Amino acid sequence: MRPVSVWQWSPQGLLLCLLCNLCLGSPSPSTAPEMRAGSQDLRFRLAGFPRKPFEGRVEIQRAGEWGTICDDDFTLQAAHVLCRELGFTEATGWTHSAKYGPGTGRIWLDNLNCRGTEQSVTECASRGWGNSDCTHDEDAGVICKDERLPGFSDSNVIEVDHHLQVEEVRLRPAVVGRGRRPLPVTEGLVEVRLPEGWSQVCDKGWSAHNSHVVCGMLGFPSEKRVNVAFYRLLAQRQQHSFGLHGVACVGTEAHLSLCSLEFYRANDTTRCPGGAPAVVSCVPSPLYAASSGQKKQQSKPQGEARVRLKGGAHPGEGRVEVLKAGTWGTVCDRKWDLQAASVVCRELGFGSAREALTGARMGQGMGAIHLSEVRCSGQEPSLWKCPHKNITAEDCSHSQDAGVRCNLPYTGVETKETWYWDSGNVTEVVMSGVRCTGTELSLDQCAHHGTHVACKRTGTRFTAGVICSETASDLLLHSALVQETAYIEDRPLHMLYCAAEENCLASSARSANWPYGHRRLLRFSSQIHNLGRADFRPKAGRHSWVWHECHGHYHSMDIFTHYDILTPNGTKVAEGHKASFCLEDTECQEDVSKRYECANFGEQGITVGCWDLYRHDIDCQWIDITDVKPGNYILQVVINPNFEVAESDFTNNAMKCNCKYDGHRIWVHNCHIGDAFSEEANRKFERYPGQTSNQII
Repeated sequence: MRPVSVWQWSPQGLLLCLLCNLCLGSPSPSTAPEMRAGSQDLRFRLAGFPRKPFEGRVEIQRAGEWGTICDDDFTLQAAHVLCRELGFTEATGWTHSAKYGPGTGRIWLDNLNCRGTEQSVTECASRGWGNSDCTHDEDAGVICKDERLPGFSDSNVIEVDHHLQVEEVRLRPAVVGRGRRPLPVTEGLVEVRLPEGWSQVCDKGWSAHNSHVVCGMLGFPSEKRVNVAFYRLLAQRQQHSFGLHGVACVGTEAHLSLCSLEFYRANDTTRCPGGAPAVVSCVPSPLYAASSGQKKQQSKPQGEARVRLKGGAHPGEGRVEVLKAGTWGTVCDRKWDLQAASVVCRELGFGSAREALTGARMGQGMGAIHLSEVRCSGQEPSLWKCPHKNITAEDCSHSQDAGVRCNLPYTGVETKETWYWDSGNVTEVVMSGVRCTGTELSLDQCAHHGTHVACKRTGTRFTAGVICSETASDLLLHSALVQETAYIEDRPLHMLYCAAEENCLASSARSANWPYGHRRLLRFSSQIHNLGRADFRPKAGRHSWVWHECHGHYHSMDIFTHYDILTPNGTKVAEGHKASFCLEDTECQEDVSKRYECANFGEQGITVGCWDLYRHDIDCQWIDITDVKPGNYILQVVINPNFEVAESDFTNNAMKCNCKYDGHRIWVHNCHIGDAFSEEANRKFERYPGQTSNQII
């Protein structure tokens, strides 16, 4: 953020501001927006790509010259004022860092400071017209509510000529035979949607860079050469409607409209002389190649994945996380733009980026923030190849975690709406035993029973249903805390009656000589964060929660976590029966308020940005290892093990630690989330510590 100039707070500046308002006229009531005089000398428009009619880069014409607004100090309140200037009722969001592309000309306003109630942008404080130290990489944009102000006079609002825009692109495949072509379509004639309908593009001067951009928009990471002669022969037998020519892309653009384009005029009688429709062939990632019936390439991975997406409700979207020195961390959103987001998307096998998300729109991560001020040209094969800054925790916070939404191929399997039905009317059950990882494109790609269907009866208890949501929770265990707090306690039996009542001890405890003797317990703290975009709430309603008199609280879930001791080959030798004592917000990030507290039959859950802490010294926060023999083991903790509550990501619900037990002491080390290491690192995971390891007594 750049500092606001001193003049606007000085008496002289106040006088200048008042004189300016007098010159421009007094604002009129909000009920008559067409009568406002404050902006009569200004004209407004939304520009940039890709966008909808109610969003875009804000451009203002003053003294006959168009310019932009810098994003420094820009807020939602300023967006409200500008959306009303544009004829909309209010703003629903705003963007920075030239999300809709950099503008040209003057930067008219900088450090714009509005309360949100102003009738005109001229009433807002700023550095002054044309006084800015920004570049067009900092151009601000707005997202307005798609609702027009009644009676609004649009004489000051300029609609960008839609003839000079390309909103959509598609490939029309060659018609070969009558069989249905598999989806996604990866090759065909390029068609663009213009106001008069779908048109084709003249192939004169068409380049591989152009194809690269088109494939990115359609959800494919790269392009390949195509048999142009075949399509030219086909073109001779068909009529064509050309609307676009002279396409010249650099290849790094996230959208075709960011390329240099020439549109045919309506009175052009001869279009694309000697040319033919442009043709593009795209290379799908293995995931989408498999969905289209094409042979999935079993190519050997080029190395360990160092970029991933977390927290998204759909494939190809999420918080960007990068792997550095064996630890996953996030990316600060400073200077985050479509170029960098597109590099991430293509690296992961998707197309170019549809949106570069800032402000932790896909949920806040935890732990390290590895990168900041990433500046990609768009040609890099990996985000790690882009210039960037390595930062410390003081430089950025997780409230600034960057995210992306990538362009995906159309596969024909997207859910368009949710259906609710009376399962008693179902006459046939066609699938059972379905087990999905969450990344599949359709249920057919999930593991499930073959032709044999286990469910023979229909009805409420035997048919599956769903309720769809755009957001979900995402629980993550603080693995380092487990390692830091683990210890062994020999606890007397006379202090374990309450725990025995709640089934928190090994089965052999039932035959112990109560109240004499003791049980050996491996104790540790468990801190569970909600990094998703929706609160984690128990599936069961309050009416079905179970009161436990001994501990004086309600259980809202039968099983919230599993605590297990496993042999290296996965055999379970001890387990903890950890029920949900109460789901509540123990602590939250500094900008988040607690919502759940289970005392006095309060609401239970974990708010986004908060965590629930079970201290090592409370009952049942342990594993009874009394019967465990000395040896090498794995400590495993699994959150939400029965998938009772929806999460955007179940792959990070398991944590593992190495441990070595000699009958008296236990060593615990290398605690990590289950998906945080490669297969090679997991093989190293089976090596056990020597005397230099973290010794716990």
